[in-house]
Amino acid sequence: MTDRCGLLLAGGTGSRLYPATLWTSKQMLPVYDKPMVFYSLSMLMLAGLRDIAVITTPRDAEAFSGLLGDGADLGISLHYITQQRPEGLAQAFIIGRDYIGGRPTALMLGDNVFHGAGLRRELHEADAQVRGATIFSYIVADPSRYGVVEVDVNGTALTLEEKPERPKSNFAVTGLYFYDSRACDLAADLMPSSRGELEITDLNRRYLLDGSLRVARLGRGIAWLDTGTPESLLEASTYVAAVERRQGLRIGAIEEVAYREGFIDAEGLLRVASRYRGNEYGRYLERAVNESQVSSLPRAT
Repeated sequence: MTDRCGLLLAGGTGSRLYPATLWTSKQMLPVYDKPMVFYSLSMLMLAGLRDIAVITTPRDAEAFSGLLGDGADLGISLHYITQQRPEGLAQAFIIGRDYIGGRPTALMLGDNVFHGAGLRRELHEADAQVRGATIFSYIVADPSRYGVVEVDVNGTALTLEEKPERPKSNFAVTGLYFYDSRACDLAADLMPSSRGELEITDLNRRYLLDGSLRVARLGRGIAWLDTGTPESLLEASTYVAAVERRQGLRIGAIEEVAYREGFIDAEGLLRVASRYRGNEYGRYLERAVNESQVSSLPRAT
């Protein structure tokens, strides 16, 4: 395990979801039965990260702090960094530089939902990489909507393009990135794009050019959904509802993840479950403690 810290991006205006986000962060909106931010936070926790900063707007910082607190109940440490203006994903390494303090980082977009077998293994493999960066790719039918990575037969990255008109592959770059300790310096050297933003694709190209960009390909057994539009938010909620109701297991339950990752013990899980007393979510967390075959159950994802 490295000393990697996490950056969770929960800023922006959420304008594609107006009017729902006129007075609240889109990452506060529910994806079925949990706030959207739970799903992204759970991914960083599944990677084994316990020191995480939430980057959000001055307007929304208090709301996130009220929802998540300092992380102590989850056995982690949460910090809050305000972003005055959204100027590209790579800006996170500029405004978060003092917090990062030269450590390797994992950057997670707050509007992405991941689920599926093998995710935890993929995350820990990325965390174990000492030098370079890891991006996660996913086959999509409409790659021109995303950053696109082209790979050779060995899975080595050849090119990276941001929303190309003629994509060279169907591999979209998802909203989860792992970087070594050079990320802040490399981001500081970037020039704004034609959109006036520090593009994450440009940061990834720096690692591509020096041969240290690793591409992890997420297979058919893993689902990746973004939730930035009303249609995609509904699709993600429908997916989560179908899986949870069919399996009886929860996706993105941060309290359960904390317990199964060993961040908190059974007493700690029961304590956080008590805040949901009287509803099914709280009863689910209590059952996680009471099941005698915990070690044989699937890990939370």
